[in-house]
Amino acid sequence: MSTSGLKAIAPVPTAADFLDIVLSKTQRKTPTVIHKNFKISRIRNFYMRKVKFTQDSFDEKLEAILSEFPVLDDLHPFLSSLMNVLYDKNHYKLALGQLRTARHLIDQVAKDYVRLLKFGDSLYRCKQLKRAALGRMATIMRRQKDPLAYLEQVRQHISRLPAIDPNTRTLIICGYPNVGKSSFINKVTRADVDVQPYAFTTKSLFVGHLDYKYLRWQVIDTPGILDHPLEEMNTIEMQSITALAHLKSAVLYFMDLSEQCGYTVEAQCKLFHSIKPLFANKPTLLVTNKIDVMRLSELPPETQVLVKDILDSDSNVKLVEVSCHSDEGVTELKTTACDALLAHRIDNKIKGTKVNSIINRIHVAQPKARDDVERPPFIPDAIKNKKKYEKDDPNRRRLLRDKEADEGGAGVFNINLKEDYILKYPEWKQDTIPEIMDGKNVADFIDTDIAEKLEALEREEDRLEADGYYDSEDEAMYDSFDEAEAREVKVALEHKLKANATKKAQKNKARLPRTAGLRTLSELTDEMTKAGLDPSRIQERAEMLAKVQGAKAQAAKRKRREEEDEDVDMDSDGSDWDDASDGGNAMEVDGEENAPRKKKKTEGGAVAVTLKRMPKSNRQFSGLRDEHQATRADKLRNYGQRPRNMLAKAGESDRAIRVKMPKHLFAGKRKMGKTNRR
Repeated sequence: MSTSGLKAIAPVPTAADFLDIVLSKTQRKTPTVIHKNFKISRIRNFYMRKVKFTQDSFDEKLEAILSEFPVLDDLHPFLSSLMNVLYDKNHYKLALGQLRTARHLIDQVAKDYVRLLKFGDSLYRCKQLKRAALGRMATIMRRQKDPLAYLEQVRQHISRLPAIDPNTRTLIICGYPNVGKSSFINKVTRADVDVQPYAFTTKSLFVGHLDYKYLRWQVIDTPGILDHPLEEMNTIEMQSITALAHLKSAVLYFMDLSEQCGYTVEAQCKLFHSIKPLFANKPTLLVTNKIDVMRLSELPPETQVLVKDILDSDSNVKLVEVSCHSDEGVTELKTTACDALLAHRIDNKIKGTKVNSIINRIHVAQPKARDDVERPPFIPDAIKNKKKYEKDDPNRRRLLRDKEADEGGAGVFNINLKEDYILKYPEWKQDTIPEIMDGKNVADFIDTDIAEKLEALEREEDRLEADGYYDSEDEAMYDSFDEAEAREVKVALEHKLKANATKKAQKNKARLPRTAGLRTLSELTDEMTKAGLDPSRIQERAEMLAKVQGAKAQAAKRKRREEEDEDVDMDSDGSDWDDASDGGNAMEVDGEENAPRKKKKTEGGAVAVTLKRMPKSNRQFSGLRDEHQATRADKLRNYGQRPRNMLAKAGESDRAIRVKMPKHLFAGKRKMGKTNRR
């Protein structure tokens, strides 16, 4: 895994946020309605599900954290040592171990309380066990406040680390502070490392990339190192030591011979010797920087000896002089370092055991002469005698490019495609060929034998017509029709076409009600007569049906009149109702007052007053004692429908957050009384 793989770690929540996430998820994803009258098995299952779901949620979140953070023993040695330097390996392992312990404890708590809930004998007992289980889980997680906060800081720092690939081609720049390391990486790569005239400007590893020989190289700028024991080095210096110790790379040791960095040449040479064991099996370059100020040849002889001792002590160390200020020698340093590393990597591959197995399968064939006859290459005389093209020769062969330049250059010059036409006469090349000429298509006359073919076709047509090939039997059949039959056929065809057109036009139209297309009997008989049909049978049947329906209507009318006479005739003694002389009060019929009355003459000439027919009972009050009870029933019905009416008002586009603040997260300590919120 590279540092880029470590950057995908998800954020680690704080202990308080952890609890909010898990408890709110439990509230949202599990049932919330329970009642003491439910079966005890249902109550137990309700609360057991709550406890198990909470445990699963804690388990899932903790497992995600533990799986995303890397195990140091599984990492590349460079990344493992870098994390040890930056975050302290023991502290890191302890934080992850505490989370593993918390996950195990939460599992045990859930297991114990689920076992107790199986024997809960009431809603109250089960609820208290559930509260105790969730409370103990929450207490365990609150104690993980420090490990969670530490891991979140580690995650944030890892995300800011540069993406270093430990296995690719790498150049490492090291040396005392302020000797020009960052200036060089800014020159050869697109990295933008801060450069300041004071020591320890670079406090962490910086990575830049360059291309050389179509390969991608990474250049690592390390913080400056001071010459003191390893135990006394700080975190900034230890990052450089880690990179030098674990990365397979080429090492560029920078020195400032002008001593503007604040350290003598002698101190810089001592540092090289002290960290020289880290350069083992690595191509090393001794880079003397700032040669625009001081060169190696300009140093005092005793100081030159110190530098030459480094070169003499190890034949693999090469000296390169550069100036990042004037760019002198920068490109030479880059190419020298890259070539040295490439040669070193190839040597290591050849020395390895893997090469032997490959070499055994490779066979290089060397061709051998079959005889002593010399066979020189054959070159045709036309090629030998061909005049060589000279651009400045006025008699040279003119190219299309020359013609283009003479006629206005690119964008103006048009290639004449007709020059390459292969025709019988060269003067035909520039002829303009029209598509239509004399009203005829020119393409039809490309065939040279077209006239003869057309003439033969016309002779064949004349012969067929003379033989009666085109005479049709249908024409003879139509000749036998008289005018009347022809007219009938024409009308039938028109009707059929009209019907088809109507049917097609109404295919996508709305259907009319059945009553919209009703016709009278006279319209029907007229249409049938026009169509040549006899409507007398239908007329007789319709008249007979009309007589029967009229007789039935008369009988019903007579019967209704007799019933009204019997029910509402005015008697002389007023036994049926009070007349108008009784204070003007009308009789109440089926709960209705002042029912409308109508006058009617009887056979003796007397006037009888009858009531308009009303329903015998009011269905609104059926099954109820009185009007007060009916009003109360209406109110109760409307009250019961109110929740459904409220829900019905919400449409698909309505977005409503019903509970913006979940009560169990923000309520705080509860006072006396019971709360059935979960």
